[in-house]
Amino acid sequence: MKTKTKQVNVEWLRSRMFVGTDHLGTSIAIGYDQESEPAGQAANPSDLLLLSAAACSAYDVVQILEKAKQPLEDLKVDVRAEQSQESPYPYVSLHFNYIVKGKVDPDKVQRAMQLSEDKYCSVLATLKPGLTFTSEYTLED
Repeated sequence: MKTKTKQVNVEWLRSRMFVGTDHLGTSIAIGYDQESEPAGQAANPSDLLLLSAAACSAYDVVQILEKAKQPLEDLKVDVRAEQSQESPYPYVSLHFNYIVKGKVDPDKVQRAMQLSEDKYCSVLATLKPGLTFTSEYTLED
């Protein structure tokens, strides 16, 4: 397997507040700070994992549908996840509902989802072996 190295970092700011920076230099606030007035809150780390999976797959689906010249107007991915209540609190199941707007061919939507979920999305390729993954789509006009 050929690999490439990526480097990201997380820096502690205060309390439980961190800033994460991706390999391109884009930063995001992570955590919470209950010690300051007013208390601050940013993205939850385990929610970021779900957002990463959804964004990764959505990116692929949009690209595949565009290449297939489908008139996609909008795409949203609703994610429902079940998380163990025992430490270390792993996710045990993940369900995606792709909400697709436009006069797109349903077979092409299904194929785009399948390609993303099984071939292209690196986040899902990492997560799927450790949990139950399901997906569906909803077409909206």
